[in-house]
Amino acid sequence: MYLLEVATGKINQITNTIDRESGANFSADERKIIFTSNNNLYSWEIATGAFAQLTDFRRGAKRPDAKISEQEKWLKADQLAYFDVLKERSDKRKASEKNRKADTPSRPKEIYLGDHNISAIQLSPDGNFVTYQLIKSSSAKNTIVPNYVTESGFTEDIPARSKVGGVQSTSELYVYDMKRDTVLLVKTDDLPGIFDTPAYLPANKKDAAKDPKDTKDKKPTPRAVSYSGLVWSADGKNNALSLRSQDNKDRWIVSLDVNTARLKLIDRQHDDAWIGGPGTGGGFFGGASIGWLADNKTLWFQSEESGYSHLYTTDVTTNKKQTLTSGKYEVQSVSLSRDKKFFYIITNEVHPGEKHFYKLPVAGGKAEKLTSMTGAHEVDLSPDEKWIAYRYSYSNKPWELYLQENKAGAKPQQITNSLSAEFKSYNWRDPEVTTFKARDGADVYTRLYKPEKPNGAAVIFVHGAGYLQNAHKWWSSYFREYMFHNLLADKGYTVLDMDYRASAGYGRDWRTGIYRFMGGKDLTDNVDGAKWLAEKHGVDPKRIGVYGGSYGGFITLMGMFTTPDVFAAGAALRPVTDWAQYNHGYTANILNTPALDSVAYAKSSPYYHAAGLKGHLLICHGMVDVNVHFQDAVKLTQRLIELGKDNWELAVYPVEDHGFVEPSSWTDEYKRILKLFENTLK
Repeated sequence: MYLLEVATGKINQITNTIDRESGANFSADERKIIFTSNNNLYSWEIATGAFAQLTDFRRGAKRPDAKISEQEKWLKADQLAYFDVLKERSDKRKASEKNRKADTPSRPKEIYLGDHNISAIQLSPDGNFVTYQLIKSSSAKNTIVPNYVTESGFTEDIPARSKVGGVQSTSELYVYDMKRDTVLLVKTDDLPGIFDTPAYLPANKKDAAKDPKDTKDKKPTPRAVSYSGLVWSADGKNNALSLRSQDNKDRWIVSLDVNTARLKLIDRQHDDAWIGGPGTGGGFFGGASIGWLADNKTLWFQSEESGYSHLYTTDVTTNKKQTLTSGKYEVQSVSLSRDKKFFYIITNEVHPGEKHFYKLPVAGGKAEKLTSMTGAHEVDLSPDEKWIAYRYSYSNKPWELYLQENKAGAKPQQITNSLSAEFKSYNWRDPEVTTFKARDGADVYTRLYKPEKPNGAAVIFVHGAGYLQNAHKWWSSYFREYMFHNLLADKGYTVLDMDYRASAGYGRDWRTGIYRFMGGKDLTDNVDGAKWLAEKHGVDPKRIGVYGGSYGGFITLMGMFTTPDVFAAGAALRPVTDWAQYNHGYTANILNTPALDSVAYAKSSPYYHAAGLKGHLLICHGMVDVNVHFQDAVKLTQRLIELGKDNWELAVYPVEDHGFVEPSSWTDEYKRILKLFENTLK
């Protein structure tokens, strides 16, 4: 560990140990550095160089004191009663032990972890309390992924994840009161809704979800939750943390009284589907965005309660809540200015497919737009906040670095020019970002690639992840697919790339439109897109193909199996074929768990619908895919064989994970996709 004096550039080495040190930060008074090593908290005083161990967490259980029988107790007492020399020696020994303890420096309390792991160890600003979490590891059975092409020449098993529905890890939050030398468990029983069961469960399963062993006399068990770390106000008088139910139906923002370990509610967000959206801390969206204003009593946070992720504040002394942003757009990131008078936010208010940077007074009011170019901006402020640096891109212009003054209307200066002459020699298309109407009247945003010489055929690309955005106006993370779409358009194909139901950027209802039915509205959006191409863009409805990877591969399979008359050909890349085989964190949000919601899994898994295949199908899968396992492709292959289907093929990539890395693999895969469409759609 090192200390850097910024003004002089001088670097001082603080530690030189074998053990790993992490989480270093300054104490509230900036006189010490607090850090973690070997799952314990330490301090280093800057002025004196003095080290102190603040906690004494120990693995395992405390060894019990030796038990003395009643016979032994009587014998000892009898000996001391009748032999003065023994009593004198005993008294001296006790006095010596007392003096030794008096001379021993104060040590932190020994806290035994049992079979738990410890995480999120934090010291309160006043230095009197330590909060920490104990994690009970999951007992769910883990899978393996065989690796066949290895340096050793032997097949090697790669340890992988568990499957959805397995027993999950659980967390407990504790407070160690250093002055009182006591440990308190933080209980969640008083959280509103903590005993609720999911709305989707029929009555006979609600009791089982609470506790399979429930009786009338047994108190119900609160739902398991996960905790964020504490966020303290600058004066150290207030704190906040977010809790999320393990079933991801609730998010609570609370304050913690470290003296009593009691929680006080600041905000609750509930969703019968699942908590999500930027900054909410739901599911796979990262931690919750929360922080304190300059008055040290007003907490800011994001919530999707309006249907879109927006910015709110609450005065924790009065519980007065204020809405700072509103409308049918998302606040996608939030930071506070150095003087805490303004928020800097990135939103898609201008257009769902654009990201712009704004300055917003903390008291609310009109946000000032600081960026101007059409596309997306990923922004960093200079330390003095006079300048902003950002990565900017447009649909057909890859990311470049720009610099501008931190004020509206300032002219951006391009700093980098990264494009090669070869890249610039081709006229990359600027796809039209437009919308079509889905069958339920919803506007579906799309990228449309129009060929100069249409051949009457079309290809629909389905992006992956589900919750991802691709019908936007910035340089796509699917840049290979973007280039492939240019190639297809050169060959006369019309290409459609849409943000179907469940895509990112469009709010809560769009995000949760697939709840309990993947392959429902997300698929019908793609089917409606095919119909729109036929009706509005001169495409032959019998010459439409579909392809995509991961979630896009899944939708491709669902389209080929359940709407076989819509798509003449499909290429499913690294697809999920049975959602019961996938991971818990992603799948349980959307489909719940197989044991409690088997209907959702049966409706949503292509494996069960394979009999519907009519068109030509290509399946491509990496054999060392630790995300969507190759087992999914193998399972579907056997199903297609047993069904007697012969209009499909499987291409395997022995050295590839979920995201290919070898150029030869990418080239082979896209040559096969192109060949499929050329042979079946022309």
